[in-house]
Amino acid sequence: MIEILIHLVVVLLILGVVWWAVTSLLPLVPLPPPVAQIVNVLLILILALVVIFYILVPLLHSVPLKSL
Repeated sequence: MIEILIHLVVVLLILGVVWWAVTSLLPLVPLPPPVAQIVNVLLILILALVVIFYILVPLLHSVPLKSL
């Protein structure tokens, strides 16, 4: 269980750095407002998928199932 918690912290730190870097560098690229908003939404979706697959799935696999 401790390995999963360490994995959780590392993944969240990496995602936080990626989020910070993209959100601070994106305004430097001259994009029209609709395109910038689409890029922002895509970034949120990608980060949400990464959180689901790298955090929630290992946590669900670590929970023991109760037999009926």
